[in-house]
Formats: sequence, structure tokens, C-alpha cells
Amino acid sequence: MRSIAKERAGARRKRHRRIRKRVKGSAQVPRLCVFRSTKHIYVQVVDDDIVDGNGEIRSGGVCICGASSLSKEIAGELNGLSKVERSKKVGTLIAKLAKEKGIERVAFDRGGYLYHGRVRALAEGAREGGLKF
Repeated sequence: MRSIAKERAGARRKRHRRIRKRVKGSAQVPRLCVFRSTKHIYVQVVDDDIVDGNGEIRSGGVCICGASSLSKEIAGELNGLSKVERSKKVGTLIAKLAKEKGIERVAFDRGGYLYHGRVRALAEGAREGGLKF
């Protein structure tokens, strides 16, 4: 008998595969991908187009920048905050890091998670930080 946790994880993976068919990052508009664990939230800006030595685009991905609720830059600010409030701070941090790299537009990849709670707070924080998606 399968456990409920395994069924949920499998359903999320199915949703994530469905989303990834449509959402693709490029050098101009990279993908902002989210991973949510029970305690923390992680986000990366990924360029899915890799140019090989022959100048051809091949599949794969390169992380341009990343942030999480464990990042040293915001570690002191997160004490005593709820997970949703922490996610919003992580969103503003990733927006700041992406702006430093010259990125203003991203494609949001919610990673199969529903768009509410921590994922929504992260997206709102990134938008407040100046990212457009």
C-alpha cells in the first residue's frame, strides 16, 4: 500500500513535468524555479539553453543565481518570521541578485506546487524586487 506522502510527491512530479513542457528559460528570459521543503524554500534563476563549442544550443541548464531561506545574506532578518514571510524575503533577495546579473524578465516555474502560500509569497517578493513575469 502506497503512503499518502508518496502519492502527493508523485502528483507534484507529474504537475512539474506538465509545467516544464511549456516553461523554458533562455539567456534573455531565464526560468525562475522554486523548490519547497517542509522547513525551507529554495529558488534559482536558470538558463536552460547551453551553447556548446560548435555554437549549437543543447539541452541542460546553468544556474545563474540562487537564494534560499538558508542564505547568509538574509539569515539575521528571518528570525521569528513565519515561513510565508521568509519566502517573501527570499523572493526580494533573488530579485536583487538577478538584477545585479542584468536580468529583469523571468519565466516563473512553480515546480508543480500550487500557487498559494509560500510559492505565492516568493513570487510577490520577486515582483516587488523588480523582476517581471
